[in-house]
Parts: sequence; structure tokens; C-alpha cells
Amino acid sequence: MGARPSIREQVQRMRQEAIVTAVNRLLATKGYDAMTVDEVAAEAGMAKASLYKLFASKEDLAGAAMVAVLDRALAFVDRLREQAAAAAAAGVPISARAQLEAVTRWAMQTQLEGEMPSLPAQNSSLSASLQSNDDYMDRLLALSNRLSIWITEAQTGGQIQTQFPPEMVLYTLFARACDPVVSLLKDSGQYTHAQIIDWVMTSTFQGLGSSTAT
Repeated sequence: MGARPSIREQVQRMRQEAIVTAVNRLLATKGYDAMTVDEVAAEAGMAKASLYKLFASKEDLAGAAMVAVLDRALAFVDRLREQAAAAAAAGVPISARAQLEAVTRWAMQTQLEGEMPSLPAQNSSLSASLQSNDDYMDRLLALSNRLSIWITEAQTGGQIQTQFPPEMVLYTLFARACDPVVSLLKDSGQYTHAQIIDWVMTSTFQGLGSSTAT
């Protein structure tokens, strides 16, 4: 067993977690460009100077939040894999598409709860920073690989149309994590979270076409 962390190390970890939680909320509600370090410090309940002792820049703050949400996604996916293995052993297999749907529902629910940071624009400074962040890229690749296995299984089993390239399906599912349709329907105040998720799930996995269309 490793040595127990010191009180100082425990306090530092708690501060880091408080900061990452604050960054995550601000990225989810305001986005990277509008978020300021002053707001992060205030949200985390600490001095700006103390924050900079743990994170050197705004990009580092956002990177830590993105790594944290990918860790949550990977943990959720791994739980699904364990459940699927147990179900298969019991003779009641769970389809690859059902597992993809579960991940998509989780991502949208996380967004509706204000805990999903917005994806960075491709040409933004944050995007460039994340591409050089090994922790972020390693987790993104791991998540992509896990989902890609299910996508391939779902297409092979006829559960998802094979006319779509697997990467197109992957990007479509990633997009549901920060889908503006979800936030717009939420902001209207007219619909429940369950309704929003069900509607977007249906449009994603079944399409918008009517069965009576000619």
C-alpha cells in the first residue's frame, strides 16, 4: 500500500477539485471565451493568487475540467461494459445500440444538469491547447475507441445503418453532449428534461422522417 496523503496534500486536492468543479459549471453556462479567471476564483471561494499556484493559465483550467468530464464518461462507459458482460453471462445480452443510447442519454442529462463543459471551437486557442494536453488526448482516444467498438458491433448487427461511416456516427454522438437543441429547449422552460432527452434521442437514432411520408 502507498503512503497516505498528508493533510497538506489532501487540502490541495480538495482545492483542485473545487476549482475544476467551478470551471466546469462556468464552461457549461458561459463558455470558454466568456469565462474569466476572476470568476473561477470567486466560484471556487479562493483568492486568484491561490488559484494560480495550482493552475498556470486559463487554458490549464479548462483542460482540467475537460479531463474530469472525460473521466466521468469513461467511468460510465466502463460500468455499462461490466453490466453488459454480466447480462451476457446470464443469457440476456444487451445490444451495442442500447449501450450507445445509454451513453448518449447520460451525456444529455449531464448537459441539462449544467455539468457538461461546452466543446471548444476547432480554431480556438482552447482547442489548440487541448490537442497538446496528453491527459486530455489519452482519455479522448480511450473513449472514442470504446464507443467505436459498439458502433462497429451495432452496424454489423444491423442496429445502425451501414451507409454512415463509423466516425460520422461517433461525431454525431459526441455532439449530443453539447447539443444547442437541448439547451434551447431547456431554456424555453416548456419541457421536462425527460421530454427533451426522449425527443433528441428519437431524432438522433430514428431520424425526423415520418413513417407515412411518401
